Amino acid sequence: MNVAAICLILLLGTTVLHYEALTFASRFIARPRIHPRVAVLVLILGLACAHCAEMAVYAIAYYLERPHFGLGAATGTFPLAFSSYLYFSAETYTSLGFGDLVPKDGLRFLAGIEALNGLLLIGWSGSFIFLAMQKVWNLNGNSR
Repeated sequence: MNVAAICLILLLGTTVLHYEALTFASRFIARPRIHPRVAVLVLILGLACAHCAEMAVYAIAYYLERPHFGLGAATGTFPLAFSSYLYFSAETYTSLGFGDLVPKDGLRFLAGIEALNGLLLIGWSGSFIFLAMQKVWNLNGNSR
């Protein structure tokens, strides 16, 4: 399988995952009997879990790519265990990019796509939280 196809599958998969998380969150915070502070707390924790799951999807792809797809490798100061790929995925998804693990060959393109995807999904979460806060709190700062 080529790198573009893998990128497309990962983009679609993580976007659908995020969409479903936002759908669940919007249904949850729309419940009239939920206290606004609880709704916001559950929203933030739920979206954090969704982002962690999305990072894990990319980590699984990095971990499986070499034996199954041969896109490239990562080099660095850490052993290339699954935990290292999870760490690399988290720093790439958030665009932190310490640079202690460096992708080579086709893996570089996949890492770039993950950074773009992470920025878009984090931005989507931010705008969703903003809209949810407008619903939960009125302009005076009082909750519903």
